[in-house]
Amino acid sequence: MSILSGKHILLGVTGSIAGYKAADLASKLAQAGAQVDVILTGAGQKFITPLTLQSVTGRRAYTDDDLWGNEAHVLHVSFGKTADLLVIAPCTANTIAKLAHGIADNLLTVTALAATCPILIAPAMDGGMFDHPATQENLSTLLSRGVLVAGPASGHLASGLSGKGRMVEPAEIFGHIRLALGKNGKLAGKKVVVTAGGTQEAIDPVRVITNHSSGKQGYALAQAALDSGADVCLITAPTALTPPVGARVVNVSSVQQMLEAVLAESADALIMAAAAADFRPAQIAKDKLKKRDGIPQVQLKAAPDILKTVAGSGADAKRFKVVVGFAAESQSLLENAAEKLKSKKLDFIVANDISADDAGFAVETNRATLLFADGLREAMPLMTKTEVAEKIIEHISKLLE
Repeated sequence: MSILSGKHILLGVTGSIAGYKAADLASKLAQAGAQVDVILTGAGQKFITPLTLQSVTGRRAYTDDDLWGNEAHVLHVSFGKTADLLVIAPCTANTIAKLAHGIADNLLTVTALAATCPILIAPAMDGGMFDHPATQENLSTLLSRGVLVAGPASGHLASGLSGKGRMVEPAEIFGHIRLALGKNGKLAGKKVVVTAGGTQEAIDPVRVITNHSSGKQGYALAQAALDSGADVCLITAPTALTPPVGARVVNVSSVQQMLEAVLAESADALIMAAAAADFRPAQIAKDKLKKRDGIPQVQLKAAPDILKTVAGSGADAKRFKVVVGFAAESQSLLENAAEKLKSKKLDFIVANDISADDAGFAVETNRATLLFADGLREAMPLMTKTEVAEKIIEHISKLLE
C-alpha cells in the first residue's frame, strides 16, 4: 500500500481495556508496509504485553524501562524526529490531560513532547469521562495545537454503562492514519468527485432493476484520491462496502438521483466509476406486483445519461476540469470505449472486459486499458483495484498540473 510503504509510525498504547485492539491496528500497519514502533505505558502493559505487539510488528516494543536504559538520552528524541506520525490508540483521559499540559513523565509522553510529526489520538474511556469538562477542555487545547482526534464512538462500555467513550475500531483508525499521511499529497487543495456502485431502478415498491457492480473500484478510487490529499465527495449507489474515512458521502439509489447529486457538485475532477443504468422502467407500479396477476410486462425507457449531461453545453460542462469515464464491456472493448470517450468528451476512459473471470464486477482485480483524448492508450496488466485506482489518480494529477 503506497501511502504507508516505508512510513515510520509510532504507536502509543495506554491503560485501557481497548488496548487489545492495538495489536490488530499494529498488524494492519505492518502488513501495509509501515515500520511500526510501539511504546507501551505502565498502565498499558496491564492490558497487553510487549511480546504480543512485537509478534505482529516484527520489531521491539518499548516500555518505560527503556526510558532509563542505555538509550534514554536519545531514544525519545530519535523517535520524535524520525517518525512520520505518532498514533496513540487507545488514548486515556489521563494521557490526554498529560499531553494538553505538557507533562512528560513516561516514555510515551516525553516522546510526544519531542515529536515534530503530526499526532493522532483515539480516545478511550468509560462513562462520563469523555463528556467531563476537564476532558473536553483538554481536547480543545490539543485540537487547537493541530492534534488529530479519531472518535470516540458511542456504545457499550467496560463498566456496563452505555455512552460516548469507546475507542473507534482499528479499521477506522487505520483510515484516519491514511488521511493524516496523505494530507500534503499531490492532490492537496483539489476536489474530486467519485461515483460508485450499481444504480437501482424501481419496478414497484419492492423490486428493482440493477446490475452486478459491487462498487469496489469506485471506493478504491475515493481512497486513492484521499491518499493523495484530495477533498473527496463519494456519490454512491447501495453497496455493502464501508466508505473510506474522510470522504463526504452522498447516498443515492437511482440514475436520476445520481445525476442530481453530480450536478450539485463542482470539482477539479469527476470520476464516473458507477455502473449507472442505461434503462429504467417507463412506469413504476404503485403497489407490489402480485404473482397471482400473472407475469407483468415491464416497459423500459432510456435512463438519464450522466456523462452526456456533464459534457453538454452551458454551466454543466464547466463543473469539472477533468472528467474520467468507465467502459465495462463484454465485446468490442476498445472500439466501444473509444466511441464513448469521443461522444462523452472525456479526458480519458478506463476500459475493462467484464467477460474475463479475473476482471470486472465483484472481484478484487481488473485488466484495464486507459484511452486518452489525445489518442494515447495504456494497457495495464492484471492489477488489484487499489493499484488501478492509484494509476488513475496519478494520471488525473498530471492532467491537473
